[in-house]
Amino acid sequence: MTSATEALLKDDFADAVVRGLSQPRKVIPARYLYDWQGSELFEAITTLPEYYPTRTETGLLDAYAHEIGRIAGTGKVVVEFGSGSSTKTPVFVEAVRAAAYVPIDISADFLRDAAAGLARLLPGLDILPVAADFTKPIALPRAARGRPMIGFFPGSTIGNLTHAAAVDLLRAFRATLGEAPWLAIGIDLRKNPRLIEAAYDDSAGVTSAFNLNLLARINRELGGDIPLDAFEHCALWNDDLGRIEMHLAATRDVRFHAAGETFSLREGETIHTENSHKYTIEEARLLARAAGWRPVRYWTDARGLFSLHLWRGGADIMEP
Repeated sequence: MTSATEALLKDDFADAVVRGLSQPRKVIPARYLYDWQGSELFEAITTLPEYYPTRTETGLLDAYAHEIGRIAGTGKVVVEFGSGSSTKTPVFVEAVRAAAYVPIDISADFLRDAAAGLARLLPGLDILPVAADFTKPIALPRAARGRPMIGFFPGSTIGNLTHAAAVDLLRAFRATLGEAPWLAIGIDLRKNPRLIEAAYDDSAGVTSAFNLNLLARINRELGGDIPLDAFEHCALWNDDLGRIEMHLAATRDVRFHAAGETFSLREGETIHTENSHKYTIEEARLLARAAGWRPVRYWTDARGLFSLHLWRGGADIMEP
């Protein structure tokens, strides 16, 4: 990653922190949870017994990725949005016989290491990593442009966004992926709220460390002096909005500096750091249509915890 790109990402982070902490209801977008430390902590979360999404989605990919390749066709460029450690990637790129792989992630260092690891695992695959915020327009590498593409968006990351923002993002994916693209996307389903709350507030405290790392990142990168012991992790199910919310709650009145500005929170006041919306199958299909995608097929696990969808953009396809 160039120094110019690093500076741009840091400026975006600073702007988001200052803007978010200046609001009456304080909020920092969830994408900033994923610096190197945050990405490592999230990978640890995915292995926890309470965190059902990763293992359930992995099972769906193991069972149905070849069917995705059969329906969508093989030999396409796979573009993975928010690739992280790319742990779900090998089974997918092999099943669809990817011509090349473009991982996109906001954490440049984590992306570089993950791409190197994947290159060792799949030495014949052309890997073209892009360090960028995938919520914004992205210029793909020259070697990938103009070729048939299939987007890969696992992990139910779409749930981090409000419904309107999710539609905007899915429209941006269509623009990034070119003419008549496909999209394979994982979407978490509505279920017993107690299962969901446990997944976002595990007994080992890893999710708490992940959330609090955001404040540590502000201190590291933006000259902050936030006392981490003045905040605690909080995860709450919001039934009206169909989402789990993560907050950092102040345990006492606190005043601190970050990005050259001064901020204060009262005891009990929170910084809203993440949403994860849960969908019914029909809500997921409506989301696709609203963004200009056509639902083609979906699969769920036996317990109905998670869903894997295949959508098509820019083509008149009849749904089965």
